[in-house]
Amino acid sequence: MEESYLKQARECLAFIEKSVSCFHAVENMGIQLKEKGFKELREQDAWALEPGKGYFVTRNASSLIAFQIPKASSRENPFGEAAGFHITASHSDSPGFKVKPEPEILAENSYVKLNVEPYGGMIHASWLDRCLSAAGKIVFKKGDTLASKTVNIDEDLLVIPNLAIHMNHEMNKSLAYDPQVDLQPLFCGEWDKDEQETCKGILEKKIAQAAGIEEEALLGRDIFLYVREKGKLAGARKELMVSPRLDDLECVFASLKAFLMSKPERYVSVCAVFDNEEVGSHTRQGAASTFLKDTLERIGEGMGRQGSSYLRMLSDSFMISADNAHALHPCHPEKADPSNRPRLNRGIVIKYHGGQKYTTDAYSEAVIKSLCQQAKVPCQTYCNRSGTVGGSTLGNISSAQVSIPTADAGLAQLAMHSAVETAGSRDVEYLIRMLKVFYEK
Repeated sequence: MEESYLKQARECLAFIEKSVSCFHAVENMGIQLKEKGFKELREQDAWALEPGKGYFVTRNASSLIAFQIPKASSRENPFGEAAGFHITASHSDSPGFKVKPEPEILAENSYVKLNVEPYGGMIHASWLDRCLSAAGKIVFKKGDTLASKTVNIDEDLLVIPNLAIHMNHEMNKSLAYDPQVDLQPLFCGEWDKDEQETCKGILEKKIAQAAGIEEEALLGRDIFLYVREKGKLAGARKELMVSPRLDDLECVFASLKAFLMSKPERYVSVCAVFDNEEVGSHTRQGAASTFLKDTLERIGEGMGRQGSSYLRMLSDSFMISADNAHALHPCHPEKADPSNRPRLNRGIVIKYHGGQKYTTDAYSEAVIKSLCQQAKVPCQTYCNRSGTVGGSTLGNISSAQVSIPTADAGLAQLAMHSAVETAGSRDVEYLIRMLKVFYEK
């Protein structure tokens, strides 16, 4: 019988495989939520909330907030037992390439390249010589109105070929890639020069075909490249997860799984997933937007909590910003902090930063450690090596909109922002167990 942690790891990899873009990740979350009886709300509608029920709302089809309200304790005061909010925050986007408008470029009267630009801080070299394709969201004309849907060109479509070592002997040293020159994927390997004009619009044709619409109806698109490689369990004892988009779909999966497994008693459970973390979060669907603030206010309103009553709920709330952390690298231990060196499969990583890139403080650290003790899972700590500039995440950004005690925590991984990353197969179950306790306590 397979170990339970391997089962969770395989489920996580299956979720990531289906979530080829931020839009697909949110769509897949919505499917799971509806299967569990959650009702989808729209921001433009009035909300009628009931005790003991679950709901979710999306913004831009790439961010999602789901919430569960505790059951009523009495008819006279149905929402009386709800003390505050227990929130997890993770992100749906990953570094990659975004397709530009008018993307087809004829090269040397033979090839067709696709014009793309980097999205987020990726490791450029990791994207070369891999089969790629394109996926995202389209907006199209449907009768007299506009409609949108996800689209995935589910075929091995593109490749970014390396320059042969014979033509650049510096390649194995420190080659810097020019995104406009070196990182434009090859779309067609041979093109009849008498048909050069027909290379324009090839991608739109494929998008329309994949979406099942007429090409003329396609009016807008947000399309990204993705790696066709499927995630795998690897290592001598299957202790490794090797997959695209582990940052941060591993935490998205674990947060949603714990959220759906739990039944809140005193706190409103909230599972928030934001887009655009990899480019700073300053969008209408990012963590710096009002999406979380707006949603929490509307939950409070639906529960009859307004003014100081709502503010009291916030003061008795807690948020876990769930985003992965750098593991100690086996070949470069000198890059890690001398005393805070997370390993794969060693449990939850609590993240700290003196400059507040991470929001963990003494109180929120104690909360995470207490939750880990109750869930009987290990935890470890991460700090940047002093003098090294690290990345930021959701906690400090979202707390500027909603002032709630927050801890930054996640799972250890290697090769963060690579096209394919590596994490520990035991750690997914650890995070699910810890977050389930968080949602239920």
